[in-house]
Amino acid sequence: MTLAEQVATLRRTVRRLLAERLGEQTGRPFMQLLALKSIAHGVRSQAALAERLGVDPPAASRLVDRLEEDGLVHRRAGEDRRCVRLELGEKGHAEMELVHAALQWVDGELRKHLEPAEVTELQRLLTKLQDGVSQEEDSSASGGCATDE
Repeated sequence: MTLAEQVATLRRTVRRLLAERLGEQTGRPFMQLLALKSIAHGVRSQAALAERLGVDPPAASRLVDRLEEDGLVHRRAGEDRRCVRLELGEKGHAEMELVHAALQWVDGELRKHLEPAEVTELQRLLTKLQDGVSQEEDSSASGGCATDE
């Protein structure tokens, strides 16, 4: 199996564990929870959210529509009239507590299989890979809106 395949397989496994854990606590689709997490960690525009989640802009808009309908996210006026700024609402912060708890649980499950020094080395290597791949990617145009993250 190639390194890319191993990383992809581990990603699917972690995502499945998270989805199962969160499924016990919330009926919200996993993609909505990922969108909330992205907004909680600084993604402020729908364009940046689409990029972060790897979806097209209309899909990101539909995600935000649903989160806004449920009172989890608020759209605020952006720097100009073409843009809106995304912010978590009070309910969104409560959902993020569930997401954080699930992430902590999955982190604990993963750490069971490694020694502390191995965890440190794995984190170093994953960061090195992510930084290297990120530097090679072309930055995409934001369509006029700031994509602050």
